[in-house]
Amino acid sequence: MPRYIHDLDDWSAFHWDVAALSGLLEQVNFRRGALVGQLQVLGSLARQDTLMSAVTDDAVRSSRIEGEIIDAAEVRSSVARRLGLSFAGLPEPSRAVDGVVAMTLDATELSAEPLTAGRLFRWHHALFPGGQSGVTPITTGAYRTDEAGPMQVVGNRLNRPQVHFEAPDAGRLNAEMTAFLRWFEARTPEDPVVKAGLAHLRFLTIHPFEDGNGRIARALTDLQLARADRRSQRYYSLSRQIETHRSGYYQVLERTQRQADQNVTVWLTWFLERVLGALAHTEVALATVRARHLYLEGHRAVALNARQKTVLGRLFEGFEGKLSTQKYVRLVGKETVPGQSGRGPISTDTALRDLEELVQAGMLVRRGQGRGVHYLVPLPVAASGLNAELFVVQEGQGDSTWHVQE
Repeated sequence: MPRYIHDLDDWSAFHWDVAALSGLLEQVNFRRGALVGQLQVLGSLARQDTLMSAVTDDAVRSSRIEGEIIDAAEVRSSVARRLGLSFAGLPEPSRAVDGVVAMTLDATELSAEPLTAGRLFRWHHALFPGGQSGVTPITTGAYRTDEAGPMQVVGNRLNRPQVHFEAPDAGRLNAEMTAFLRWFEARTPEDPVVKAGLAHLRFLTIHPFEDGNGRIARALTDLQLARADRRSQRYYSLSRQIETHRSGYYQVLERTQRQADQNVTVWLTWFLERVLGALAHTEVALATVRARHLYLEGHRAVALNARQKTVLGRLFEGFEGKLSTQKYVRLVGKETVPGQSGRGPISTDTALRDLEELVQAGMLVRRGQGRGVHYLVPLPVAASGLNAELFVVQEGQGDSTWHVQE
């Protein structure tokens, strides 16, 4: 009896329940179209802001799924440099971070280019520029061998290691990858989003590299989704969704790879739900970007100091609770204090003065009395997903248009 799906004859001849997926696929394709429409009426600066955030988020979270923590500021710096955007104030990215970003952008910006073994080898080398995975030397830019034993996915419990999956023998890799690449580039009858899900599953089942298979599988998925959207920019992050549902991700993969047949309805259902979640998250992000740009455009003439710019920027980045004087001090962090050596927190008086200037300029609204005093950001439009304790729509400034002037 076959242990894994790849032990079956013609194992990659997947099939699924079309009727069971039709409603979910219809929702995905509707929201993909709606997202394109929303992007078209955003100004170029707002689209750049959204693209930068999406690519950064995707690279950071795809690495985090595999237990690799990379610095988001370095990723953002690398993305900005490669997209020709401003990177002032951002750190110099490491070779490892640059490699992750290079692969992420190559998959989407050059999605129309053929996928070849050589291209996959370049991605693999970019992920491991020093030829090491952690402290372990690995072969990069080549398919794995079985010299150290079969390729296995093993649980991380040291007292009770469990094999969740064992990949095909290395001797099968050339044939399996040749067939995969031919299928990937061929015109096939399934919906392109479904093909993205199949590509993800098929590549992970082959598991052709010593390490990095998960990150490359997600890059391949992004490439296929970019082809589906016919856009070279990716504004939604599937990796965010996979990381959020990481336990379910590994469970559904193991269940599918241990099946006795090629019915992948359960996997495709899970995959389409994650794509739908990624699109929904981006709709919220676009509303936030739009609100921020309209807000800043409306106060372009206001001269802000560095502290005020820092805090106003942070308010649109998942700020929790209400903005008070004390939180303003914490958000500013340490800075050089006049008349003192070194750096330290700003004074409460400085924070109050900064906040009062923002109130006078119409960029904040004061609410409450005594210790309950807090500040709201008056927005020209409503934005779903923003902290209701922090933002308020200006009276008479309803959500009448999506257009952002540059």
